Amino acid sequence: MMTELGSEEKLLDAALFHFIFPFSLNKNCKDKLISQLQMDGFTRFSLKNTALESEYYGDDYRVSHLNLERYYLPFTNSMIFPHTEDKPGLHRYSKKINQACTMRSEARSIGFIVQSTDVFLCPFDLGFITIRVEIPRGTADFSEAMEFAKRFRVLQDMNSRDREVSWVSDRSEYEDVEDFLFKHLVPGIVPFMNTKGIEETYFARHPFFVDERMYIQGLIAFQSKSEITEADLFRASHIDGFDGDNQPYMSSTNPSYIARYLDKHVYDRWAPHTYYITHETSFVCVTNEEQAMRTRIANHMYGEYYYALIINLFHKIVLLKLSNLYSHIRLDENKDKIEQLIRSITTFSAKYYFNEVVSQTQGKEIFIQLRSQFGNIDLFTDVKQTLADLYKYQENFTTKRSNYLLLILTIYTVISGIYGMNQVIEDLKGDIDWGKMQEYSPFEYFAFALTLSGITVALWLGVTTIYQLIKEMIKKHQYNK
Repeated sequence: MMTELGSEEKLLDAALFHFIFPFSLNKNCKDKLISQLQMDGFTRFSLKNTALESEYYGDDYRVSHLNLERYYLPFTNSMIFPHTEDKPGLHRYSKKINQACTMRSEARSIGFIVQSTDVFLCPFDLGFITIRVEIPRGTADFSEAMEFAKRFRVLQDMNSRDREVSWVSDRSEYEDVEDFLFKHLVPGIVPFMNTKGIEETYFARHPFFVDERMYIQGLIAFQSKSEITEADLFRASHIDGFDGDNQPYMSSTNPSYIARYLDKHVYDRWAPHTYYITHETSFVCVTNEEQAMRTRIANHMYGEYYYALIINLFHKIVLLKLSNLYSHIRLDENKDKIEQLIRSITTFSAKYYFNEVVSQTQGKEIFIQLRSQFGNIDLFTDVKQTLADLYKYQENFTTKRSNYLLLILTIYTVISGIYGMNQVIEDLKGDIDWGKMQEYSPFEYFAFALTLSGITVALWLGVTTIYQLIKEMIKKHQYNK
């Protein structure tokens, strides 16, 4: 059976989106960044503050903090909902915006509302910006909603069609989403972004982990009588809007491929009315439920499933960063970086990466599907192997260094103890008469030099050991901040 686009556009009861942009932070900048966010109107998110349950999601939706806490296991809660700013974890700062904006192009004009913006400050100098967007009911059909999402996720214009689009807000017009984001929504964050590596690019103005597109989480709610087809699910997952002729577009014409893709990527526990599609660049729910059920689904997408996505994105990007650090290490030269990488991998494995995260069955299945699509299991296996290789290298290096040191000390102990000290030890007591050295024989000069060099080596080893201990204490203090 062919999977084709319908002749009539489907109308939507709701189109809700999260656009998520991950970025690197400069080292030791979190305190200043928090102050800047607070100056810009952001509030620290806390489960204890139940007044925030309906603050950031629009008039029709609400996230229960009680249900959100119960959804995740206790040791996960301590990571994603830290009680205080000084606790390690994913610290969220949110700002209500509730501003009507417009995507404007030659072909169409689509209105949307930016409900709020989140900024997550995470361990390993990682951050996320989330833009929470709603297309008002009755203002766009399915293809228009997909076209909007397809254009909005592109931070920097990549082709002529992107360059035709502008973004209008508060009487200001922006040529691309990057300007709209960093000049209008979160203008104070740019100085705190780590721009290392951007000099190796030709056109990028800001550093990106993958490319210039944001990750999408979305809820597409058809009117209750509309049938959900395979084409709808495939288009929603790939964010397929319009083609070059402004006709509804689907990025595959092979029904067998589409069927295989959906079989792998769709979670259909609540079919035929609700489907969740996970992909490496999107996590979309498509439903045709009545309003009451649709609202419950939206609350989950804003709450429990949103955090499931953030956790998996955090895991993936940290694992990619750790793998990238390993690829840049020169084993014979970067001893400190090796120790830092071992510490980072161990900390991540112990504190932030858990096999069991969610307490509910359906939540576990969706979380596992997200983890699988991101490839986090394979990435984690590679990083664990990296840790094993680093431990093995460090053990071999330490053993070799200890053997060399033991050999040197043994030689000094034997020669200077038996030969050197017996030759010149009497001349080194009390007030030293340096004139006697003029009468030394060659063997006595050798013994004297050996004695002094032995004392120098011993002092050097002592000072080096104390220095390394102090350095390790400082590193441990900085790492735990």
